[in-house]
Amino acid sequence: MSFQFIDLFAGIGGFHIALSELGGTCVFASEIDLAAQNVYRKNFEHEMKGPIVGDIIPLTEKTLSRLIPEHDVLAGGFPCQPFSKSGAQLGMDETRGTLFYNIAKIIEKRRPKVVILENVRNLTGPKHKHTWALILRVLRDLGYHVSDIPSIVSPHTIPPKLGGTPQIRDRVYIVGVHVGKQKAWKMADEPFVFNKELLGSWKPTDWSLENHLLQHDDEIEDLDSHKVSDERLQVIEMWNDFLRRVGAKKGKRLPGFPLWEFAMTTRPKIDSDMPDWKIDFLKKNSAFYVENKTAIDSWRVKHPELKNLNNSYRKFEWQAQDLESVWSGVIQFRPSGVRVKKPDYLPALVAMNQTSIIGSKKRTITVREAARLQAFPETFTFGDQNPAQSFKQLGNAVSVGTVKFVLTSILDELNVKL
Repeated sequence: MSFQFIDLFAGIGGFHIALSELGGTCVFASEIDLAAQNVYRKNFEHEMKGPIVGDIIPLTEKTLSRLIPEHDVLAGGFPCQPFSKSGAQLGMDETRGTLFYNIAKIIEKRRPKVVILENVRNLTGPKHKHTWALILRVLRDLGYHVSDIPSIVSPHTIPPKLGGTPQIRDRVYIVGVHVGKQKAWKMADEPFVFNKELLGSWKPTDWSLENHLLQHDDEIEDLDSHKVSDERLQVIEMWNDFLRRVGAKKGKRLPGFPLWEFAMTTRPKIDSDMPDWKIDFLKKNSAFYVENKTAIDSWRVKHPELKNLNNSYRKFEWQAQDLESVWSGVIQFRPSGVRVKKPDYLPALVAMNQTSIIGSKKRTITVREAARLQAFPETFTFGDQNPAQSFKQLGNAVSVGTVKFVLTSILDELNVKL
């Protein structure tokens, strides 16, 4: 394939990589965040056939800027803002004040052959029912065949040979193919989804972080900066001792509900104004304590530091089923507690600093490993940027392999050639 594309809300270039690898040439890119734009320039400016700009609004609000050229594919991971619920059925005008309006203005004037947009899966949920319906309506009014059935895909469900990576990251992909307004509405009830048979027998539990993600320690220049702090090592070892005494004993699994050390008591303090979910947790923790009182009491005696820890360290979320050691799993320090899961695939990268700890390595993942989770190539560079900034940018990025899989699968299904 050989085609031209534009990259809106481009971030550090996940769409750019995916579409370039499919044969595309980028003729325009827009990214308002200067740090992300600098990384984008560093990696792609030399191959661009058009400008890289900042704010897209001034170029689209009144008349469309000539800076935005003709193109075959429009791609964008647009921010989801609340749309008006006026009920006036104003079509595109109803999206004014949102960045989707600016995307729609470009589509209206340039009529690309294909549109691919990415957003969080909640866009298709009940709270955003109006927004989802409005996006589909506007795209159909502009002449694009789009499916009512959302394509929600996560890279951990895709085998590695098709671009998958060991990261759970559910996102909705909106793919629109230009067929003209009349035909788009006529085809409104004809859903299209990617061919799941392509996934074969692959299962998310087939992932292995050791085989599919991790760098060798001798490949990591700043290895010491990724080692877990002494404070967190102590907390992990404390909960590992809990698992040995209470959970791993005779093959007994810990329960799936969050364990709150301060709620493990025979008489939980329940207030009348507490939400139902919290009351439920307190009662479950109390029952769990009664059942395991001797082991838990001895654990508390062994760890007097418990009473001095902040509350998030005193919460434990066990999602690792029959693992016999916390150190065999993947660990996250979250506001909701210390979470442990099996070392197959990782939780979603997020813009906030909740970097996963590889228990067997006693270190956090590296920027390179985070980039691999998003299927960014090994040649991709952040220069000398602060790693925290790079993690944030990767947390906001699109999954390269998932974009390629979704787009090629749907276009093949529709027999559309770029």
